[in-house]
Amino acid sequence: MTPLMLIPGRMTFDQFRAIARGGVQLSLDPDCLPAVRRGAEAVRVIVSRNSPAYGVNTGFGRLAQTHIPPEQLELLQKNLILSHAVGVGSFLASDIVRLTFALKITSLAQGFSGVRPELLDYLLALFNRDILPCIPCKGSVGASGDLVPLAHLAALLLGVGHAHVDGRIVPADEALRHAKLSPITLAAKEGLALINGTQVSTSIALRNLFASQELFQTAIVSGSLAVDAAAGSMKPFDPRIHALRGHPGQIAAAEAILTLLEGSGINLSHRDCGKVQDPYSLRCQPQVMGACLDQIHHTATILLREANGVSDNPLVFPESGEVLSGGNFHGEPVAFAADNLALAIAEIGALAERRIALLIDATLSGLPPFLVKDGGVNSGFMIAHVTAAALASENKTLAHPASVDSLPTSANQEDHVSMSAFAARKLGDMVENSGAIVAIELLAAAQGVDLRAPHLTSPRLQAVMRDIRSHVPHYDIDRYFAPDIVAIHELVRAGSFARHCPFIFAS
Repeated sequence: MTPLMLIPGRMTFDQFRAIARGGVQLSLDPDCLPAVRRGAEAVRVIVSRNSPAYGVNTGFGRLAQTHIPPEQLELLQKNLILSHAVGVGSFLASDIVRLTFALKITSLAQGFSGVRPELLDYLLALFNRDILPCIPCKGSVGASGDLVPLAHLAALLLGVGHAHVDGRIVPADEALRHAKLSPITLAAKEGLALINGTQVSTSIALRNLFASQELFQTAIVSGSLAVDAAAGSMKPFDPRIHALRGHPGQIAAAEAILTLLEGSGINLSHRDCGKVQDPYSLRCQPQVMGACLDQIHHTATILLREANGVSDNPLVFPESGEVLSGGNFHGEPVAFAADNLALAIAEIGALAERRIALLIDATLSGLPPFLVKDGGVNSGFMIAHVTAAALASENKTLAHPASVDSLPTSANQEDHVSMSAFAARKLGDMVENSGAIVAIELLAAAQGVDLRAPHLTSPRLQAVMRDIRSHVPHYDIDRYFAPDIVAIHELVRAGSFARHCPFIFAS
């Protein structure tokens, strides 16, 4: 296990990636503990005075005017968790749950949630002993935080629900015994602090941001290989063109493609062919992929800020002894970021699908129809392109923004919601779709490069070719094609082709 210290408010993408992958032991920066203790003491003082403060000694939502007597405060927190644990659907993946733990701990540890250090120690113990709650993926509307999924996380602390232990799903009380822990009794405010916040939406979005970054890098590689397969020109990637427009993403995408194509023997073989322009799916890659890159960067900025922020409600300010009720739990920033990222993911796949269509069209690529010799008896890549088209079309529907929808809840107290959890969650399906399209493009482009023999692609892209051909042979005659796509898609998921991209995302 690799040790990793959580520093509230100052976490990095590299740290979040490591947490998502697993194999780390978390600790908490001890410098944050005085602030945590001050917040907990402020709550204790409010309780001792029996002065009403939302979330400390009142009901919730439309029941906020109901004052709860001191002897029922522990029951209030317990009932809050049990009543809010109403999620449905399949369980969130372990990497998302690990991120959720880390984000929740770092939010609480900033000292504005009024929780005790003991609660943070308990959360760390669960994480470090790999006791992960079973959290249904559906039920959050992304306002008042991710109440429903976070309640399932909090229920584990009470010994309620189920958890993943050693690859098995077991009852929560059994999971706690396995970890040598007893169910915790939540103090005033602690139940609400656990379930308020955007940690689930943000964790899902972070996981899919990381996947989309690798998808982008892979599509730069597959698009570059397609340029050589189609005997395309390198002139559209000249840096002088892109400097005149000034978009950073466009400049970076053009530079990456030009670097990948440098030294291509295929390109040298047709420099005097007389062709004036290539179709847009080849020529405009820097403009389209650059715009996608700028969206990815924007999303990353928002999500890193959100992951390091405090999205609890109400917030405790120990210096003044005030408990302020606001709306930091509202997931609109996450929802907007996820919806913008959806556009980029859809366009990456859509552009790759167009390049596949170009490569199988002999009138555009100059290659044998459908990239196979003896066409007619062999269909080649004809129907693989149909699959790519189906996936690109599906992404068009999934790219519709979730954030434009809002259904009021809690008897109209929560009268505008963000749908941030769904906005983030559907990104996973979109990455899968576009990843499969790019996998098909890699196969099609490799086939095209093979057919350009004896001319060779660039040294960098020859390494890509070796990776492809070490798993999938050249397509001579029709064969059962699905396993080939699956094999390359697995490599796309694993980031094997992304590593060939000269463009690196910031840590």
